[in-house]
Amino acid sequence: MYRLVLLLAFFLFACGPKSEETSRPRDAIVRLMEADSRGLDPQMVSDLASTRVAADLFEGLTRFDAKGEAEAGLAESWSVSSDGKAWTFKLRPDLRFSDGTPIRAKIFEKAFSRINDEASGSPHGALFGIIEAVSASDDRSVVVSLKNPFPQLPALLAHPAMAALPFHRIDAAGEKWAAERPLVTSGAYHLTEWKLSQQLVLEANPHWHGGQPTSRRIIWKPMDNLNSAMRLILAGGADISGEYTPARHHWLQENYPAIVRNTPFLGTYYFAFNTRQPPFNDIRVRQALSMAIDREWIARQMVDAGNIPAWGLLPPGLDGGSPFKPEWASATRAQRIERARALLSAAGYGPHKPLRFEIRFNSSTEHRRAAVAMMTMWRELGVEAKLLNSEAALHFDSLKRADFQFARSGWIADLPAPENFLAVHRSDAGVQNYSGYANPSYDAALDRAMAEPDANARAALMREAERILIADMPILPLYFYASRSLVRPDIKGWQDNPGNVHPSRTLWKAP
Repeated sequence: MYRLVLLLAFFLFACGPKSEETSRPRDAIVRLMEADSRGLDPQMVSDLASTRVAADLFEGLTRFDAKGEAEAGLAESWSVSSDGKAWTFKLRPDLRFSDGTPIRAKIFEKAFSRINDEASGSPHGALFGIIEAVSASDDRSVVVSLKNPFPQLPALLAHPAMAALPFHRIDAAGEKWAAERPLVTSGAYHLTEWKLSQQLVLEANPHWHGGQPTSRRIIWKPMDNLNSAMRLILAGGADISGEYTPARHHWLQENYPAIVRNTPFLGTYYFAFNTRQPPFNDIRVRQALSMAIDREWIARQMVDAGNIPAWGLLPPGLDGGSPFKPEWASATRAQRIERARALLSAAGYGPHKPLRFEIRFNSSTEHRRAAVAMMTMWRELGVEAKLLNSEAALHFDSLKRADFQFARSGWIADLPAPENFLAVHRSDAGVQNYSGYANPSYDAALDRAMAEPDANARAALMREAERILIADMPILPLYFYASRSLVRPDIKGWQDNPGNVHPSRTLWKAP
């Protein structure tokens, strides 16, 4: 029966949307995104689809290259003070927006001010919270003053929210400036057309400092059904799809290996304990449950889409360090179960008083499978867990209100910096610290790391903070995410990277 399904699938792909193949433009790259853009003002949108389009349209002092690393953008160079708190950027000469208007340093001062103006409604204030001030000392010099040393500042400034925005149009047209066509931009492309739920068309910016990008035309198409996006790619109707379902991973690798891109991603999948109340205010209970989980099986067999087992929080590729692994992780499963049983017994749980609690997760096949797998593994300890699923909005509202016992969570990097993962678990992190974890030693360790200007020493101190966090186990990491993309063989310039960053200006279509 399974072979019959495969044969039918091949027939549909071969005999299906032939018209898409002939309609795929040769002078443009067609990129599929999971949802339509929610807007074109990079300071007012925060969803992934909108941010990716904005990164094609707007450029800041820095930008990301094809490897996902920060490089010089509108700034040609920069210098850093000895204490790591003052960065001076020198703009390239004769920079212009796509309409020919000069780009001067004062624009970045206005951009930072607008992000932090509550009246603007920008959601990015916290993301740029490390920045104390942005000032322009002359038309080509931008000074960024920081509250603490931050070696990853070039990556932060590559976010399109801090790009050069056309304030001459924003001041003149107000919120309607983003409706102008062509849209005035500072990046490699400007937008010439946007048909809602259909496509966004980007053309080469005639005044971009880098000259003509390798592909003069980019078409972004929203497609929220991942299987439909996959079929369109296989039929030749599009060039790049930024995601595919994990369930199709092996089938695609076996049948279309030339188009599958799968690489570790800067994100960690974990569940959070509510440490504010019993039973999870007891560290022994948290440690016991963590020891009993077979992460290798979950990542390699249950998910089985390129994911890596996680015992710590910081994913591989983040700062050059190796993922954290506690000493007990190397023990056999039987040994870990024995240690876990002893911990639960010391905490007062056993055959006459079984540990009972609820596993909360937002509705998804992936999350349900993870919850069922853990529930099954814990039965060896006599643990009785029940499942509770709800839609995403209700789920995360419950986490913010601390109305849960053990719940699905996780973190995907806003920028490639360890503190972006670690700061969420500070005692003063607010509602985003779902577990309610509060350890002064952890906060102090993170403070020491944040104050260290040397990149290598800083990374080591971040890892020390992670060790404290995982020893206390307010979260139960399961695996690190992997990015999954489909890229047709004639698309060149794509380089797999942990940030899953692939600027359109670095891509081209082979003749």
